[in-house]
Order: sequence, then C-alpha cells, then structure tokens
Amino acid sequence: MNDKKLHALLDDLSLKEKIGQLVQLPGEFFAVHTATTGPEQKLGITPEVVDMCGSVLNVAGAEKTRQVQDQHLKKSRIPLLFMSDIIYGFKTIYPIPLGLGATWDPELIEKDYQNTADEAQASGNQVAFAPMVDLVRDARWGRVLESTGEDPYLNAQFASAMVRGFQHDFDQHHGIAACVKHFAAYGAVESGKEYNSVEMSERKLRQEYLPSYKAAVDAGTKLVMTAFNTMNGVPVTGNKWLLKDILREEWGFDGIIISDYAAVAELVNHGFVPDNHVATQCAFDATVDIDMKSPCYANELQPLLAEGRIDLQKVDEACWRVLKLKNDMGLFEDPYRGASAAAEAQQLVTPQKRTLARKTADEASVLLKNDGILPLSIDKKIALVGPYSRSQELIGLWAVHGDTRDVISIEQAFKEKVAPGNLRVTAGTSLLAAGSNYQGMGMTRTQFENSQLTDAEQQQANQDIEVLGNWADVIVMPVGEHTVQSGEAGSRTEIGLPKHQVNLIKRVAEFGKPIVLVTISGRPLALTNVATEASAILQAWFPGTEGGHAIADIVFGDVNPSGRLSMGFPRAVGQLPQYYSHLSTGRSPETSGHSSRFMAKYIDAEDGPLYPFGYGLSYHRAKYQNLTLNRTTMMADQTLQVSVALENESDVAGTETVQLYMQDVFASVVQPVKALKDFRRVELAPHEQKTVTFTINVAMLKFYNQQNQLIAEPGQFKLFVGPNSRDGLTTTFEYIW
Repeated sequence: MNDKKLHALLDDLSLKEKIGQLVQLPGEFFAVHTATTGPEQKLGITPEVVDMCGSVLNVAGAEKTRQVQDQHLKKSRIPLLFMSDIIYGFKTIYPIPLGLGATWDPELIEKDYQNTADEAQASGNQVAFAPMVDLVRDARWGRVLESTGEDPYLNAQFASAMVRGFQHDFDQHHGIAACVKHFAAYGAVESGKEYNSVEMSERKLRQEYLPSYKAAVDAGTKLVMTAFNTMNGVPVTGNKWLLKDILREEWGFDGIIISDYAAVAELVNHGFVPDNHVATQCAFDATVDIDMKSPCYANELQPLLAEGRIDLQKVDEACWRVLKLKNDMGLFEDPYRGASAAAEAQQLVTPQKRTLARKTADEASVLLKNDGILPLSIDKKIALVGPYSRSQELIGLWAVHGDTRDVISIEQAFKEKVAPGNLRVTAGTSLLAAGSNYQGMGMTRTQFENSQLTDAEQQQANQDIEVLGNWADVIVMPVGEHTVQSGEAGSRTEIGLPKHQVNLIKRVAEFGKPIVLVTISGRPLALTNVATEASAILQAWFPGTEGGHAIADIVFGDVNPSGRLSMGFPRAVGQLPQYYSHLSTGRSPETSGHSSRFMAKYIDAEDGPLYPFGYGLSYHRAKYQNLTLNRTTMMADQTLQVSVALENESDVAGTETVQLYMQDVFASVVQPVKALKDFRRVELAPHEQKTVTFTINVAMLKFYNQQNQLIAEPGQFKLFVGPNSRDGLTTTFEYIW
C-alpha cells in the first residue's frame, strides 16, 4: 500500500494495537497445536498481547511460519514479522564470521549473504539478526566468533557487504532485512566476559568502534539491535546519547531499533532503574522501538502514557517504523513473502550453494605454518588422527538453523582424494575432556556423554594410535574447540587447546612423523605449546557445511590457501586484549633507550602475537619490492599514489592480499603504530610480476582529536605495504597545509 493508506491504517489502530507492534515474542507463544498459557504466565503478559504482537523470534520453516501467520491473521489485521538468528548461513552454513573476515574478500561474502537471504526467505524468515560488526580484540570473549575481526576498516568493508547481501533487490521484495548488532562497543567488554561492562573514551569509541556500525547504516540496514553492555555506566538499551543522539540524529538512521533478548527488563538488573516501569520509559525515551522478549513494553507503555511520562506521538512514530518495514517488504499483500515448501526445495542446500560455501571455506582457511610438508601427495600413507576426524560438528554454535547431517566431514573429504590403502582414521581422544562440566552451558548430560569415547572406544583408539603412528608417512590431526566452547556465553579464561588434546599431539609427535595440525575453533587459540610439534598448521575455524572439502582442498593442494587473519593469535592468554594497531608508549621496545627490563613488555614471554593480524601463508612466494610514491608531500586537495612491485617467485599461481597501513607519526592525540587503510587481493600467475597502486586521500589521514572532532593534522606519515601487519616495506611522506 502507499504511504497515505499506511498512515490511515496507523490512525485507525487502537492504542493496544500500536503497542502490540512494539512487542516481540519467541515462537513458543505461537505454538500452532499447543496452548501457550505457560509462556504467557512465565513472562507475565496476557493472551491479548500475544494476539496483537508485531513480530516473532526464531520460528523457521515455510510450513511453520505460514501456520503461525495464518493463526495470527485470524486475530490481527497486521501480519507478523518473522525474525531469526541467521548469522553465517541459514541451511547452507558458511565459515563463522571470524573466518569470513579471514577471506579479505567482501565481494564473495556479499554473495554468501545473498544466498543466505534466499534460503531464509524461502523458509519464511524476513529479518536476520546480523551482521554482528562488533570490533573484537579479546579472544577470551566467545562472541569473537560472530565478528569479522579486530580492525575498524576491514570490519566496515564486511559490514557493508553483508547488509547489501541480505537486502539484495529489497525493493523488489527479495532478500531479507538486516539487523546490525550490537550497538555499540559490545566487543570491548571487560576481561572478555560475556554481558560485562565497557569503559571507553568517546574519542576511542568514535575512531575505532563506531565505523563498522556506521558502514552498515550507510549501506541501508533496516534495523539496529542494542548491545547488552553498559557504556561508561549507562546500559546501552537505555542510552539516549548512543541511540538517539548519535544513531538517529547524527547518522540519520530512521529504521527500527530493537533491544537484544530481554535487555529492556535487564536495565533493572544493571542497577540503572528500580523496576520495569522506569526501564520501559528509559528504553522508549532512547528510541528503542521493539522490546524483544520482555514484559516491559507490553505491560508498561500504556500506564506511562496515562501518567504523561511518554508521548503518544512517539508511540505513533515507533509503530510507524514497524509498519513501514512490513509495508516495504510487501507483507500486507503477501504475508508469507513467498515462503513455501516448493521455494525451500529450490533454495536450500543446493549444489550451487554448496559450491559457494566450499569456495568461501577455502578462502577462509589460514595456513599458519608450513615447513614444506604441504601440500600433501595422495601417494603418501596418511593417518587422520584427532577428535574432528570423523565429526560433522563443523558448523559452530550460531548456525542455529543448520543441520550437521548436511556437513561434509574431514574423513569423507579425504576418502574422495586418497586411495583406501593410503588412509587410516582414528579419533584418538574425545573432543571434550572426561571431567568437563558443560551441563547448563548448552549441553545436556546425554549430549556430553555422547561426545565422549567410551572406555572401550578409547582403548581401541590407543591401539590405533600405535599402529597408525608407525605405519603413516604423515599424520593429519584435526583438533580444537567443541561447539559449546565459543559463541555467546562462551567466554574462557584459557584459550589453548584442551590439555588432553595437547597430550595427544605430544604422544603422536613421539613417532617422529610430520604432523599437519588442523585447528577447528571459534576464536584465535594460543598455540604456542603445540606449534613446535607441527610441521604445518591450518586454521579452519568452524568451516561450515563444506568444511571437510575445504580442508582437503588445501591439504592436498587443489586450492592454494589465501586466507589472512582478521584477528591475531596470541602467544598466551595473559597478553589479552591484544591487537596490532596499539599505541606506542614512552618505553616501547622499538623506541626506548632504557634497559631491557624497564620497557612495555612481559618478562615471561616474547612480546607480540604468535601470528599477527593480516598473516597467512600460501603455496606461492610473493616478493615485495620498489615501494614508491608519486610525491613526498601532500596537501588537503591532493591525492598521493603509492605503488609496490610484486613478483611471484614460485611455480604456483596464487592470490596475494597486499595490505596498506599508515601511521601518523606525531599527533595531538597519539595514534596507533599502524592502522589498515586499504588492501588488494591480487591474482598472480607463476613468476608473474605486477604493480599494485593505492591512492591516499586526506580522509585516510584523519583522526578524532581531544574535542572529538575528525581532523587531519600536518606532519609526517609512515606507510607500510606488505603481506601482513608485521612484515613489509616502509616509506614516508609529509602532509602540509
């Protein structure tokens, strides 16, 4: 309908109908064949609120969504919006976003999210709670899994691509609506602990943490979700400065702001307000439109209106934003938005989507170490030893709609390449240690027991290890975290491999055979204690539906690895938070003249990461040389050209990710030792030479000063061009007024 008719509908709605549009409830309230009395009583809302509710959470599948919508439309004249956690795939699962970031390939990821939107739409979902664009620098936090990494510039590129992918052809009623999260700075929670607080200057917030959210807003995201954390003592869900002043007024966002799960009611738990009544007022004044899974808006908005503490016009504005999205999606004409069993059959886990998922997992995998053992020859005798050898649990915690039965295991993929006589397999050990307690952490007792080898199975595995260790030419060891050990509420104080898996690696190393370590995880791991045991290390993340194929592609050389870390790997958990774009200090080891003890470093570990941001190995060898500038000075109305010569010194074609970093050497606010400003993915044929050119403009020189103004100051700048944030060529130029 046109806006005139939509305004007429808004004017005709009762107050209860308007408030209903601002309430989101989970699927249990809309059970088609069962009574919902229990959920209603538990949350403290009435059946009338359920009947007028505006959106539903995590109901999936064309048949289910159509049934729920049919029942709802018998009681309401406004169709439901179906929203869901669709983070890195719907049914076809891609690598976790931290792996997607490692592709350094936003165009590919945009295609992934377009495919994801097509699957989700066919199954009745209309809004995805993604992309998650939080900047992450502490690998103890389980939700680093959902982020594309530690760098503001790189995250912003992916944020834009993901929003565009979800919302492709949106005006033609294709795709689904993106909901960027978690606004803002959730990735900076203290000590990496889930739901914790954030303390941060406005300057740091604006310069490092807000750019990725701003990129998603500029790309047209339809919704923004509030973060659980406090920001400098004020919970974000009630933070008018963040939500109203910055997001709405400064950035011009006119879409829907939705709370995270029960976050409005949790304003009370924060100690910010005394009760749900005041919590509702705070969130609503901060322009939160939809209250997800709490009783606050449902029960408190009408009394607040009666008391004159909120304005009916603001209720109308919030309701309008919800109605506008529904209308833009065509729900008043087609409340199912094309969802059907026939559409699902055409869209879900198709061969074409598997092909794209495999390519993405290929590009996401990062080769961290290789002494020359990789790629493997299929003629070698290969032992596959490790708890992920046969497992299909390769999709991670937040692939909530994925099915592990669709996953290609590592064993299955290896069998497609290696003759039966050259491949033997054993789990070696359980994925989780026998004494682990993950009940209540996402696992039932039965699930945990099923994750363990029985005593008989472990005894057989011990015998297999002895046989395979002596038989094999090379041993491939797929190890890593269990699904429940990362993702939301997956904070950990230790982020190395589990001790029993380390013991397995040490035991296998005693055979003296080359070890190829394949690590499966939702975060950067501290691998210092096992890196020396391995001839090669391939970081595969949770690689998704086609994960086994991708690992085999790289191990056997069908694909030349091109992944580059979007979050560095620490040497030890005690270094966290850690990130490449840190500030220098008065006693930096690189610049200080003090004795070695009295510098900014640790006394019990080598400084810096084990594997830095931007790092990754390939089977080709690229030589960087002749870093040149077209001028050594630059003014505000000028640009500067930076060129570097690349040469592939190998017989292998490959993709080189050329990275440009910059440092403002002297500034009124100290700037990072280097910060990513641009990058290029360059295809190199064997022994090919290419020149790569970057353009520097004044916007790339700007930073936030002490008055939180975005400025560029005259002075000297360093440029770094290379294969990662640690290695490369350096030159300088001067910015003058």
